[in-house]
Amino acid sequence: MTNWLPDLEQGKGPLYLRLAERIESDIAEGILAPGTKLPPQRNLAFDIGVTIGTVGRAYNLIRERGLVSGEVGRGTYVTDHKETSLVPPQNTEPFGGTRGPVAVPGKIRMDSTAAIEVGQADAMERLLAQITKQYPSEISSYSRTLPASWQEAGSKWLSAAGWVPEPASIVPTLGAHSAILAVIAAITVPGDRIAFEDLTYCSAARSVNLMGRRSIIMQTQNGSLTPDDFERHCAQQHPKLVFLMPSLHNPTATTMPEEDRHAIVEIARRYNVWIIEDEIYGSLTRHDHVKIADLAPERTFHIGGLSKSVAAGVRGGWVACPPHLAARVLTAHKMVSGGMPFLMAELGAQIVNCGEADAIRAKVQTEVTAREAIARSAFAGMDFISQPLSPFLWMKLPDPWLSGTFKNAALNEGVLIDDEDEFKPGRTEKVFHRVRLGLTVPRTREELQQGFTILRRLMETDNASYDSYS
Repeated sequence: MTNWLPDLEQGKGPLYLRLAERIESDIAEGILAPGTKLPPQRNLAFDIGVTIGTVGRAYNLIRERGLVSGEVGRGTYVTDHKETSLVPPQNTEPFGGTRGPVAVPGKIRMDSTAAIEVGQADAMERLLAQITKQYPSEISSYSRTLPASWQEAGSKWLSAAGWVPEPASIVPTLGAHSAILAVIAAITVPGDRIAFEDLTYCSAARSVNLMGRRSIIMQTQNGSLTPDDFERHCAQQHPKLVFLMPSLHNPTATTMPEEDRHAIVEIARRYNVWIIEDEIYGSLTRHDHVKIADLAPERTFHIGGLSKSVAAGVRGGWVACPPHLAARVLTAHKMVSGGMPFLMAELGAQIVNCGEADAIRAKVQTEVTAREAIARSAFAGMDFISQPLSPFLWMKLPDPWLSGTFKNAALNEGVLIDDEDEFKPGRTEKVFHRVRLGLTVPRTREELQQGFTILRRLMETDNASYDSYS
C-alpha cells in the first residue's frame, strides 16, 4: 500500500512507538485491512521524514505483537488477526520450552535443580510462626514498605569474593527470575536487543521475547562466552543488555575465566551495554572469582537467591543495582510481579539474617557433593561436565543418540531430564548432542542411583528402538 501516510504529530514517546501505535490503531479501525501490504521501510521513512531505523523498530514491534507478518524481499503484510486472535497457538514451545507445564507424576525427576530437601521445614515452621506473631497487620495487608532488614539480608547473601554490595542498592524480589524481568523492564523498551549465550537459562530469553524485546544469540566456546564474539555482536547488533551466568553456568557447568570477565566489562563499557550477572548457582558453589558487579558497578545488575542452595519454595531473591537505579528496579518489580508479599520477603530476610540460610546451605552442599560423586561413579568412562558442588551434569550422548530422542526415551523409562533445546534461546544450527541431568530432586540417593542406572542402560543401547520419539 503506497498511499497510506500515518500522522505522528499526536501521541507521546519515541517516534518508533508512535508509529507502531498508529499502525495498530489503523489495523483495529479497519483502515489497514488484513492482507494489506505496508509501505517498504525506506519509502515510508522518506515520506514521513524519519530514519529507516525508526521505521524498522516500529515494524519489528508490531510483528512481535502478531499484527503483521513478512519476509525479507517479500514485504510486510497485515495479518488476519480477527480470525485467529481467539485461537490458542498450537506450538507453545516459545513460551515454555521443551518441558511440560506440569511434571509427569510417578517419574524420577532429574529436570530440576531446586535445593535438596535437608530438613528446611523445621526452620520454616519456626520462623513463620515467629513472623505471623510479630507482624499480623503486615501479613493481612499489602506490602508498601522496604524494611532495612530486607536490604541487609540481600547484601549479606550476595556478598562474595571480597565484594559487598551497599544495602541501599538492594531490591528484594520474588526469586531470581522475577529480578531478571524487573531489570529488563526497568532499563529496556520494546524492540531493544538483549544478548544471550547460545546455551543459557532460557526462561529469561523467552520472557524477553514475550515482553516485546528481541533476543540475540552469542556463540560460546567451552561453555562460556568469548570476548571476541561479544564484541562482534556489540559492534553489529548493538544490544542494550547482556545476560550472563559466569559462575557455574547453566547448563554447561563451566565457570567464566577471570580474564574474560575483565575483557567483557571493557567491551560493555566501550559499547554502553548493561549487564545482568545471574549468580543463582554462585551462592551454592561459593566461587572466589571476581564478580562482574565488582569490576563494573556502574552497569551491572547482580542477581542471586535461595532457590538452589536453601529452598526454592521461599521465592527469596535479591538484585544489587547500579547507583541510583534501585528505586527504578523496585518500581518495575512491583509492576511485573504485582508486588512483594510481606510474608515471603520477611521469611527470606530472617532466614538469612539469623544465620539459618548458611546452615541449610552447608547441608545442601554436603549432599550435592555426595550426589555428584555418585554420578561420577555411575557414569565413569562417559563424557560429561560437572563440578563437585554442581547440582547437575552436562552429559554428552553417545552416537547415534539425539538430545530430544534421548529425552523422550528416558521419559518412557520413567526418568525426566532436560534436552539441549530447553536451554537454547532461539533457533540455531549449533548442535551439542547433550542433556542436563539434575541431581537434587530425587528424595534419596537410592532413587538417584536408580535413575542413573536407567539412563546409563539407555545410553549403552542402540536407539533404533526409540525412533518413534525422534
